[in-house]
Amino acid sequence: MEKGNKKIVESVPNYSEGIDSQKIESIVAEIKNTPNTRIVDVQYDSDYNRAVITFVGTPEAVLEANVNAAKKAIDLIDMNSHKGQHPRIGAVDVVPFVPAQNVSMTECIELSVKFAETIAKEGVPVYLYEESARKMERRNIDNIRKGEYEKLKEVIKTDPERKPDFGPSEFHPTAGALITGARNPLISFNINLGTNDVTIAKKVAKAIHLHSGGLVNIKAMGTELKNRDYVQVGISNINYRKTPLYRQMELVKTEAARYGVSVIGSELIGVLPLGAVLNSLEYYLQLDNPEKLEDKHLLEFYFDF
Repeated sequence: MEKGNKKIVESVPNYSEGIDSQKIESIVAEIKNTPNTRIVDVQYDSDYNRAVITFVGTPEAVLEANVNAAKKAIDLIDMNSHKGQHPRIGAVDVVPFVPAQNVSMTECIELSVKFAETIAKEGVPVYLYEESARKMERRNIDNIRKGEYEKLKEVIKTDPERKPDFGPSEFHPTAGALITGARNPLISFNINLGTNDVTIAKKVAKAIHLHSGGLVNIKAMGTELKNRDYVQVGISNINYRKTPLYRQMELVKTEAARYGVSVIGSELIGVLPLGAVLNSLEYYLQLDNPEKLEDKHLLEFYFDF
């Protein structure tokens, strides 16, 4: 099959471990050792206590790699002692399947269901979200994570509305539960504020969050970074085409200025789609001829598996 016709899926599994590098490396190795995959990015943070791995591959390989990595994480991570600022419900918190090249959303939904069925056999409750969701309210991952690990651990046993789509209605003794599904590209783009006052970061986050009157497609949280001299507005952009990155950056600047605070930097978790770069570049350069910002002027990336 020619490179341009090859089917490529992207996956960005999130694991509840951001401190023990040996555990993270063991999980990464399961993906790296799976043929027909390529790791694009690995990031982990002790404040969030979370590792995010971005990788691509053929559909079958991505499924296999995610199963192998999830099993390794289930063996290594004990949620009974886990503490972190990012919402989570299990050792393997979320495993998304994203269409990248010549793959439909339907195919990614099928991959997520196969993954869910396999991991459920390990005694882990599995919830389907986004495009794979079988209940409307579960399209939004925040609804599944409500109460996080500590509260869901109890209500999963008694509340029919919180029962998983696959697996037992009881948490795995150490790994908790897991979320998986097919989704469109998501950008995790965090913005740093020049202050140590986390209450300001939380106020700014609330102002831009979609459910509190902020920007459509934006989810945000204010985070204290104990090992750094600033706080952060952690942002997930679930549709950069409708809500460009420059719009979230400018609104954060405006809201932070209310408290006499400036933006001092940003942090990208995972990878940035080309389209997200181009629409913000057009805005900041104020181009009269934005048609010059075309993909054909950039090097094409091939996946050599």
